[in-house]
Amino acid sequence: MTGIILSRSGAEDFCVMERPFSLLDKYNVPVPRYTSYPTVPLWKETGELLPLGELISRSDDEKLSGQGISIYVHLPFCESLCTYCGCNKRITKNHSVEEKYIHYLLKEWKLYLEKLPAGTRIREIHLGGGTPTFFSPANLHRLLEEMESSLPLHEDFEAGFEGHPNNTTPEHLQVLHELGFRRVSFGVQDLDLQVQQAINRIQPHAKVVEVVKAAREIGYGSVNFDLIYGLPFQSQASVRNTFEQVIRLQPDRIAFYSYAHVPWVSKSQRAYSEADLPKGEAKRALYNLGRSLLIQAGYKDIGMDHFALETDSLFVAQQQKRLHRNFMGYTTSHTDILVGLGVSAISDFYRGYRQNCKTVEAYYDTLDQDLLPVVKGIDLSPADVLARKHILEMTCNFETEVDTIHGPEIEETYRNMLVEDGLIRVQGNTVRATEAGKALIRNVAAMFDPSYHYAAAGTVNTFSQAV
Repeated sequence: MTGIILSRSGAEDFCVMERPFSLLDKYNVPVPRYTSYPTVPLWKETGELLPLGELISRSDDEKLSGQGISIYVHLPFCESLCTYCGCNKRITKNHSVEEKYIHYLLKEWKLYLEKLPAGTRIREIHLGGGTPTFFSPANLHRLLEEMESSLPLHEDFEAGFEGHPNNTTPEHLQVLHELGFRRVSFGVQDLDLQVQQAINRIQPHAKVVEVVKAAREIGYGSVNFDLIYGLPFQSQASVRNTFEQVIRLQPDRIAFYSYAHVPWVSKSQRAYSEADLPKGEAKRALYNLGRSLLIQAGYKDIGMDHFALETDSLFVAQQQKRLHRNFMGYTTSHTDILVGLGVSAISDFYRGYRQNCKTVEAYYDTLDQDLLPVVKGIDLSPADVLARKHILEMTCNFETEVDTIHGPEIEETYRNMLVEDGLIRVQGNTVRATEAGKALIRNVAAMFDPSYHYAAAGTVNTFSQAV
């Protein structure tokens, strides 16, 4: 067969070439996205884990007070269902749900305040969803003002939120800016009408232009667009048209994600046929096109599926090897503790993860008992901490230093295959992704994940394809 391979030319470009085989086929297998390590399918019920207070107490208080903590707030409500979306969401047009949900968010936050050590400061806040801008500016102000007044803010405090272009108003932008928010991420996804109709997210280009203009006039220093490749009915022509319109708006950052088709997890994805989806080589060609247009426009490759202008702090952090990644995405703020608030939110306490219950009803019921709504998680062994370090460094900096090339921290047979296929180079104790490897960095990072290679409890089948 002919198709896409990973070129091993001097430039090691990831490109389309005619060859009798395809490394893309070889590596286009289910693989974790590594938003955490160990990955969520390996997590356990809370009864098998350390009590949360004990887990938090294992943190280095001096380091914690210096770093501060990150806070992720999950706001799950949306007015309409975007069929591609795999996030935890609740569809409703009833905005009376806002005040009750905020009441319980603040109750959960107060329970955490009782457990966090003295001297803790807030380093970063991120609002995700769902649709955070489902909530009124007044309700967001009430929530955030109370949270920000409960602990001192770090001198390098940063805050950002996810906004839907259709319902993010100048009032939203103004209120959040007054509370210290300087980053906004707009879920653009695709600007082609046929694609928008298929995923039930009709979003006129004019609305995107309007909201970006308002954000910049108010003073937001970083505007991000989320874009997706692999959506139903996408073509080379439609992706080119989307990117030409996006580049004219010059967002500071762009996240260009692979659509994860997991209809067994997200039933709304059954709204269209798999035959409507670009797959394999056709899907990767869409990524190649988008990436090449961004590079030509001056954007730099940042980590996994992210691009930034040279003036953006993400690019600067990557150049200085300060780039970090957590459940909120790529960030310049490296904190060991991330407190997740809200339905299904995940907290990272460095030596363990905890996840909240996934329904609003269970969330409310548990908090009514003055209990944190945590239902699952995992405690990390020293080996897990080391593997996570390598996975983070590989997905942030495209390289990592290992203690030994022949040892438990690397799956050796898999490493040799990556070397042979031109995805990594090994020099001394440094493992570095090539340009070809950067395009398949999830596969490269799996080198440090023993549970992936041994398919613990059949978890490999739960992951989305690499491409």
